[in-house]
Amino acid sequence: MAAIKDSPNGATFAVKVHPRAKKNAITGELGDALKLSVTAPPADGKANQACVEFFAELLKLPRSSVTIAAGQTTRNKVIRVAGLSAEEVRRRLKL
Repeated sequence: MAAIKDSPNGATFAVKVHPRAKKNAITGELGDALKLSVTAPPADGKANQACVEFFAELLKLPRSSVTIAAGQTTRNKVIRVAGLSAEEVRRRLKL
């Protein structure tokens, strides 16, 4: 099961991003990380932007509440969600 942790500013969880996919979707889990497919290419931060937009829409939050806390230039990222507890993120992601 993906590890979603409470942090001082909300909740954090790990994601492994697969750019240039057919559609934006959570496709499973890999260890403690969620596997996320995004249609955007990995160039110019487009995959990062798509990742933030995907989780903001899925969690019903403004984009400013979802940030990439670590992994700006790699496929392995840590997502920070401001204003929600780990339990609330789990519930909204249906995990």
